[in-house]
Order: sequence, then C-alpha cells, then structure tokens
Amino acid sequence: MQGKGVVKFFAILLAIVCLYQLSFTWVTRKVENDAKVYAKGNAEKEKRYLDSISTQPVYPLLKHTYQYCKDRELALGLDLKGGMNVTMQISLGELIKTLSDNNPDPAFNQALSKTEILSHTDPGNYITLFMNQYKQIAPEGKLAPIFATKENQEKIKFNSSNAEVESFLKDQANAAVQQSFHILTTRIDKFGVTGPNIQLQSGTNRILVELPGVTEKDRVRKLLQGSAKLEFYETGENAEVAPLLANINSLVAAKSKSTKKDTVKADTAKAKVAAAAPAKKDSSKLGSLLNKVQKSTAKDTSTDKTNALAQNPFFAVLNPAIFPNANGQQQYGPGPVVGYSQVIDTAKVDAYLRMPEVKAIIPQNLRFLWSAKANKNTQGKSIFELYAIKLSGINNGPVLSGEVITDANSDINQAQGGYEVTMDMNSEGAEKWREVTAAAAGSPTNENDNRSIAIVLDDNVVSAPRVSNEISGGRSSISGNFSQEETKDLANILKAGRLPAPARIVAEDVVGPTLGQEAINDGLMSSLIGLVVVLVFTIAYYNRAGTVAVVAVFINVFFLMGVLTNIGAVLTLPGVAGIVLILGISVDANVLIYERVREEMALGKSLRISIADGFKHALSSILDSNISTFLTGLILFIFGTGPVQGFATTLMIGIVTSLFCSLLISRLIFEWMLDKGWDIKFSNPWSAHTFKNANYAFVKNRFKFYAFSGIFILAGIISMFTRGFSYGVDFRGGRTYVVRFDKDVNVEDVRKNLTATFGEGKAIVKTYVNNNQQVNITTDYLIDDNSTATDNKVEQTLRQSLSKVNPNFTIPSQQKVGPTIAESIKTSAIWTVLFAIAVISVYILIRFRRWQFSLGAMIATAHDALLVLSFFSLFNGYLPFALDIDQNFIAAILTVIGYSINDTVVVFDRIREFLNQNVGKNEDTKVVINRAINSTLSRTIITALTVIFVLIVLFIFGGDVIRGFSFALLIGVCFGTYSSICVATPVIVDFGKKDLK
Repeated sequence: MQGKGVVKFFAILLAIVCLYQLSFTWVTRKVENDAKVYAKGNAEKEKRYLDSISTQPVYPLLKHTYQYCKDRELALGLDLKGGMNVTMQISLGELIKTLSDNNPDPAFNQALSKTEILSHTDPGNYITLFMNQYKQIAPEGKLAPIFATKENQEKIKFNSSNAEVESFLKDQANAAVQQSFHILTTRIDKFGVTGPNIQLQSGTNRILVELPGVTEKDRVRKLLQGSAKLEFYETGENAEVAPLLANINSLVAAKSKSTKKDTVKADTAKAKVAAAAPAKKDSSKLGSLLNKVQKSTAKDTSTDKTNALAQNPFFAVLNPAIFPNANGQQQYGPGPVVGYSQVIDTAKVDAYLRMPEVKAIIPQNLRFLWSAKANKNTQGKSIFELYAIKLSGINNGPVLSGEVITDANSDINQAQGGYEVTMDMNSEGAEKWREVTAAAAGSPTNENDNRSIAIVLDDNVVSAPRVSNEISGGRSSISGNFSQEETKDLANILKAGRLPAPARIVAEDVVGPTLGQEAINDGLMSSLIGLVVVLVFTIAYYNRAGTVAVVAVFINVFFLMGVLTNIGAVLTLPGVAGIVLILGISVDANVLIYERVREEMALGKSLRISIADGFKHALSSILDSNISTFLTGLILFIFGTGPVQGFATTLMIGIVTSLFCSLLISRLIFEWMLDKGWDIKFSNPWSAHTFKNANYAFVKNRFKFYAFSGIFILAGIISMFTRGFSYGVDFRGGRTYVVRFDKDVNVEDVRKNLTATFGEGKAIVKTYVNNNQQVNITTDYLIDDNSTATDNKVEQTLRQSLSKVNPNFTIPSQQKVGPTIAESIKTSAIWTVLFAIAVISVYILIRFRRWQFSLGAMIATAHDALLVLSFFSLFNGYLPFALDIDQNFIAAILTVIGYSINDTVVVFDRIREFLNQNVGKNEDTKVVINRAINSTLSRTIITALTVIFVLIVLFIFGGDVIRGFSFALLIGVCFGTYSSICVATPVIVDFGKKDLK
C-alpha cells in the first residue's frame, strides 16, 4: 500500500481533532450534572448556577469557560431535548394591500385573491404570481395609479410601467421579510433562551425560529406575532439621574434590613426628600453622591459579598455608569446610559424598580429601559445597558412614533467615511422632528449640552444617537462607529415602524423535555443494539477479517460524531436513525472488498496479493455506489427542512467517513496484520461456500418479476385513488397532539368524545404500539383561523373533551402546520423525489456511458418508490402502527432510492466487467449478464441482511416517533434489493439486445 505514512498522519490528526471537539460535550455534560445536583430539582436555581459559571473556566487542561464549551458541544435538536420550533410567514398579501392604500380596484383585488391561493404551493414567488394574475385579469391594466400614493410618491409615479411597479413591490417584499427577521431576532434575544436559532428560509417569505427548552407556548406566540412598536424618546443624562439611583439603592437596602413598618416609611420619606430636585447640578451634592457610588461599587467587589449585597443591593446588580477620567478620578459617563447589568441580573433590577416604594420616588416623566442587545465587557460577560428615558406630553409617551418614517437605508458617510443610516420622514413627522432635534441639540455654540434621542423598538433601546444640530426637511443621518451590517440592521428596524406585513405562525412544533429524554434513550438503545448486531453478524460471517470491519465501524462512528460536532450540525432523532443506518451500510464497502478477496483467493493467489487485488478491483464499485447515495443525501439536504436536513447531514458525513475507514483504515490494519504474519481468514466453515457457484435464472424469469411488480403497483395505484393515504399533519395541515394518560384508555371512547366536540371527521386518533396509555390525536379544527387566541381555544377544547375520558393526562408534544405550508411541503416533496431520480440517472449515464444502464436505474428507483407508496396505501389501517406519509417518509423514500442505486451500481459494475471480458466472444449476452448477477449475489444478500437487521432494531427499539420512518426504510431496502437484481438488469437486457453485443 502506497502512502501509508500520509494515511496514518491524517488518521491520527483527524482522531485528535474529533477527540478535541467531543471533549466540549463531555465537559458541558459534567457541569450541567453538577448544576442539577446543586439545584435539587429547582429549575430556576439550576439556571442561575449555569449563568453564574458561564464565564468561569471549566475545562481544566485548556482553561476554556463553560460558555465557550457550550457553544462547541454536540448540538441536539428539539426532538431530543425539548423546546419549540416555529415557522413564521410574512403576509405579503397584506403588504400589497397596504402599499396600495387598500385600493378598491376590482381587478387588483381579484388578482390578490387568486395569488393567495396559488402561493400555497409557491410561497417564494408571491410578487411574480400577483403580477401574472393581474396581467391575465386586466391585460391592458396599469398598476402605477394604484400604488402611486402619497407615501410611495418618491418611488412610484403615476405613469410608471408595470415592470417598475413589480420591481418596487419585490424591493418592498424583501425589505418586509428582512424587517420582520430583525424584529424577531431582537425579541428572541430578550426572551432569555439558551442557544436560540432564527433563520430566513431561502427563497420563501418564511422565518424559522427554534427555541430550545421553551415550554411557555402562549408567551412565545404573543411575543412572535405581536405588532412592532417603534418610538422616539427624549433622554435623561446620566449625571442628572445618578442621585436618584443612589437613593433607590439606599431605599432598597433599608427595605431589606428593616423589619418595622415605621422604619420603612421613614426611609421612604427621606429618600423622597433627597430626590426632590435631581436636575440641579450642585457640584458638592453630585460629588458626595459619586463618592457614595464609588464606595458602593468598591464594596461589591470585596471578598465580603454578603455584606456588600446587604448594604448596596441595587448596585450589586446594576453597575453605575462611572469611568476614570484622564487624572484617574471617577466621573459620570456622558449620555443617557445610567448603568450596566449582566443578563442574569436584569430581572432583579426590574424587580427593584417595580417595588411600590421605589416607584413612588421615580418621577412620572422618567422611565428606565434596557438596550435591545447585549454587549461583551472586558471579562467576556454579556452586559445590557440601562437607559434613562424621558416621557413627553400629557400622556407621558414618546415624542414621535415610527409610523412617520417613510424610508431608511444603510449608506456611506461621504464626509467622515464609514457607514451611516439615512432616515426619511413624512411632512408631519419632519415638522415634529425639527422641534425635537432643536431641543436636543441645545445651544448651537455649546456641544456639551447635546442630548440623545432614543430609538425604541418594543420597549428596548435600539440606539440613542446624540443630536448635534436641528434637523429640518425630514431627512436625518445617524452616524457612529458602525459596521455595514449594523447599519443595515438599524435601517430595517427603523422601517419597521410602518411595517405593513405582519408575521404569522404557520407551523409550530412543541416537544416537552420528558419526551425529548425518552427520544434520547430510545436513540441510544437502538444505536447500541444496532452496533452489536452489525458486529456479531460481521464476525460470524467473515471470521478474523470481520474483526477488521468491526474496528473500522467503531472508528467510523467516532469520526462521524466528531465531524458532526466540528461543523456545528444539529443531531435530531432522524439523525440518530441516520447513524444507525450508517452502521449497516458502512459494512457494505468491507463486504465488497471481502467478496473480491475471496474470489482472488479462489484463483490461487497468495493472501497478500489477494487482499491488494481485492481492494483494487472493489474500488470502482465502492466509489460509484457511495457517490450515488451521497447525491441522494445532498438532494435531501437542499430541499428538506428541520429533521430531514439533520438526517441528510448525518447520512452524507457518514458516507465520507465510511469510505475513509473502509478503504484506508481497514487497509492499514490488514497491512499491519500481514507484517505480523497473522493468518487472516475471510470466512467461517459455514459461510465459506455461501452462494458459491450460484446460477439462478434471473434473466430467464424476468417476465415473472415484471408481472409481480406490475400487479403490486397496479393494486397500489387503485388503492391510492380509492383508499388514499394517511397523511401526517405536515402534509394535510392541522394540529397533532401526543397525549399521555396515567393508565390505559379505550381509544374508541377518546374518538367519540372528540367527534362530539370537534365534529365528524375532524379528529383522527391513533394509538402507539403496545401502549394504550398514549395516543396521537390529529385535528384540522379551526386550522384556517389565524387569530392568536385560536391555538389556546383548540387546546382547551381538546383538554375538556379528554377529561371526560380520564382527567389525568399530559400533552408532552404538539405540532401545528397551517394549510399553506402543508401544501408547499407536499409539492416540494414530490419534486424532490423526481429530481433525485433524474440526478441519479444522469450520474449513471455519465459513469456507464450507455443509456440502457441509466434507463434501468431510473425504472428501478421509480419502481421502488411506487412499491413503498403502494404498500403504505394497501396496508394502511391493517398494521398496529401508523403508516403516515410525511416529511420523514419522504426522507425514507429518498434513502431507499439511494440504497437501491447503491445496490444497482454494484450489479451494473460487475455486468460491465463481464461484458468487457466477453468482447470478441460469441457467448450469449443474456447468459453473461445472468452470470454477472449471480457473482454479486453474496455481496447483495449479505449487505441487505446487515442493513435489514439494523432497521429491525431501529423499528423495535427506536421509539414510536420514528417507527413509521424506520418501517418505510425496512420495506424499502427489501424492495431495493429485489429491484437491483430482478428489475434494473432485466431492463438492460430487453432494451440493449443489439448495443450490448
């Protein structure tokens, strides 16, 4: 073997990298277990423990902090650790209506109505669909008069063309999606979720939000669907507000110490007197207060934490905004920021500010608000800023609302360089803005009295730029030390003030932590049993050579987990299923090699030469089969979402690591064993002659196979049109609930009660295998109602109905998919399967350079998909578990296609080899092809058995959630093995009678 040194180097390097990456997971698990022990079941106490240790070194060897390790651990999907997954959709129809100022034009409104229906299957091209519909309804119609409103006058003129209107609408749609994205990001950042994920779904007007560990469904729905509130406020100065903060600190300290009401009243009265004139800049008074703050903060950092907390409880959680000047003396920082708090302390600060005694001394025109985003301090801790906000008018509100903003953009500051944000207002806003900025700018000759205007989104300060001069005309620029991304974000937030496109929840998935832990346990159990099954079977069949495959499988799993962690992939339950499947197919390359080695040894070659030739001759088949399966995983990754992408990621990485281990690591081990003089056996006595000299008449009996497949598929198609399928909630739309009772229930009683409540045919009840305590309920009751209260109404109605059967139950998991996204998912799934078949057929054509091979592969893959679909329709309702058609089923279909092609390519490769050997001979092509099929029979059956054993383990021990998924894989692998031998190759025979000669 050439390049052994290079292979060893990369193997050792990869092992070190994987070990390092996985070590973060081990460290965080230890810290979190310590937190559980410390908290003794108190979730809040556990959270505070982890927050307090987030910046502390917990990695003994490298001194990494807990947060550093947490960011690099193996990420688990929501189906494994619990949480909430939400898909938001931006209502572009309402955007267009608002931009037209609700124009009553009949053709315009008819086009909108039709577009709304068509967008269910094509959500990424809403504006194009609208333009096409309007053109069909009003071929000579002009849209410019409809959109040339007062607000749009700078971008759309009365005589603008329809193409210009389309460009304008697309720009506004993109801006609306970006604005919603940034608003949701800001809200989620303030929600306090560990490791949230928010991402725009490419090519659509949808936003995916993942919130691990969240179970407060109502709060999340309200938070995400609430209207954006953008406001402008005048601000107070830090030096002016500091005396008030000192008095709050004294008041809180007195309150915590005092046990007598009269003492509390005296302290409160004293504090009120002290705060009577906070705006007077008495230098002696300010100096004494500054000293008091300095002493307070000094006490906070002393070793006597308990004493510091007792004397200065407010300043213990809010660090005042004081900084050393050029002489090293402490002074108040300029501007409206009055203090800083760590994330874990902001709730405590808010609690102190809400105390009745504290609220009594805060002036009615003063309010404290937190910054929208946290910054890192010098110790690496996340710090929020507290702003002093002045309220205006008789209603104590903002000086201006965001509705006056007509546009905002990121730009380059031509005078000073760098990036800035330009902001335009309507005429009403421009006049008011001139007055506000004139007051904030103060005297034109004195820059020291410039004040800030706070930009507030949803009661969080996004920015508070200082005003240097009066701004008239309605156009403003906000400059500072901004990056381009920061100015883009701020511009989008400013435009959110008149956001006419609300974001609505079209799909959600809630998984309780209990169900997530059960999924982890099921996944670990199935993985371990699957691993044992693969190892035992491999050793039993291939003797000592089987132990090499076992070692390669162990190394493969280690590398796979390490790479998943390194690239930040999220491990989902289907991802666990992917790992279990990889255990089976990772043996495939070894099987190909071993069968080749056995053939070479049968020719009388020495052991060393047989191993070398076995690896050499098996290489082509291994690469072709694995590349075709990798292409399937790639298509799944591109077109799939959520768990399906997790499965695809695991599958693709597993194929790469499997190739590395089977072709290189296994070869290294064999070379080492040969150098040691070991006797390497590739079979046991009972397996030495398995399928040897097999001569089954596959080609001769091909018409029988055609008949069987044709009858089965025809029966399936008839069943599809008559009985249909059992669609999962993500294909039919609706809500699904996993309900767990404290004892067995009569499923028919559950169904009758739900029918009486929701209506006939509005609820589907399914039981889990051997578990009448747990049922799965799917309903489309009120699924078209998008109001925020509907979700709660449906759940409460469900609970009332179930209580009549048994009041002792929990709902550990629930899912909602709106009809719009369901239709989109269904359409996407169909195109994905067709695209996968086409791509693989093209690959086969390129590799084998004969259209007959490509046609055989295409027919075989389509045949496998139709057989599985037929099976799910024919046997739906007759098996003791659900045969649902959903996204996971589509993942299973594509995996079956990949596996079937894997098998087919190996057979094709041997056919090509035998046909090349037959050049110049007169032997019948059918006989040659039949002999080629029989020569690969051992490999085909052994690989199929290995994968089938693993899938049986996954089906039995993988848990109820993926039972239908694993069953689809199981029957698919059986059909795929059958089609590789009995369908794909006969097609080559019948369509290539002349060419193959």
